Amino acid sequence: MAFTGKDQVWMNGKLVAWKDATVHVATHALHYGTGIFEGIRAYETKHGSAVYRLPEHMRRLYDSCRVYRMDPPWPLEELSAAVLDTVRANGYASCYIRPLVWRGVESLGLDPRPCPVEASVIVWEWSAMFGAEGLEKGIDVGVSSWTRLAPNTLPAMAKASANYANSALIKMQASLDGYGEAIALDESGLVSEGSGQNLFLVRDKVIHTPAINSSILQGITRDSVITIARDLGYDVREAAIPREMLYLADEAFFCGTAVEVTPVRSIDKITVGNGARGPVTAAIQQHFFGIIKGDIPDTHRWLTPVASTVAR
Repeated sequence: MAFTGKDQVWMNGKLVAWKDATVHVATHALHYGTGIFEGIRAYETKHGSAVYRLPEHMRRLYDSCRVYRMDPPWPLEELSAAVLDTVRANGYASCYIRPLVWRGVESLGLDPRPCPVEASVIVWEWSAMFGAEGLEKGIDVGVSSWTRLAPNTLPAMAKASANYANSALIKMQASLDGYGEAIALDESGLVSEGSGQNLFLVRDKVIHTPAINSSILQGITRDSVITIARDLGYDVREAAIPREMLYLADEAFFCGTAVEVTPVRSIDKITVGNGARGPVTAAIQQHFFGIIKGDIPDTHRWLTPVASTVAR
């Protein structure tokens, strides 16, 4: 990823220069993590640039705000339109999009409600997270010693900034241990997700993924993968997954806005399957990229043209 500093940023209702998109050091979110964000991608398709599953991402943004008792002063439709405006203003055919809603400056007590709710949208060019090689050959991962959020501590279903302090610990440990990514377990020792992506396992052509009560984010790409897999005729099961299943899987792959659909070739230095992208992963990956490139009809209406004025 690269920030050029030449980009336009949507901030509190208007487009401003990158250098002017600033917040005060007394911003509540800087001190206590009281922010909500989304990760979205725009892709260059055969039919022009389009944002992938914009309505679903924006609904989740507002759902997360609701959990944290934040009421954005902009209607959902207006902030969705701001996403499209920001992509157009920067002229990117493909880009990563980061809407952010946060508590601003008023007081620094733990109760954030006196602080105003502010919002921004930034975009930048970002290709495959692990490169073309990662998408084709997969990545090596390890099980983290850091556990995912326990129920009734922080809300895992909300995409809140505070949650990602946990993700950062998981990611840093993975990198320092020489892995491309990590898999975290929940408080019961069952499989949860990666530092910032959902996980799928394949055993005897049946696809398994942790259920939403395993301290996972209810991923938009996760939902797409489940839909695609079922469209292709696969049996997909959402249920609790014991750790040892990681080492017995024929295939494994991560999915998420940033990681897209990326195979896992080893877990804790145990080879997954034959150590290469498996046939089920390849079929889902091919279908996923076929849709976002415009090679496969968008029958689920997942693409919102950047030229649109209102999100579908």
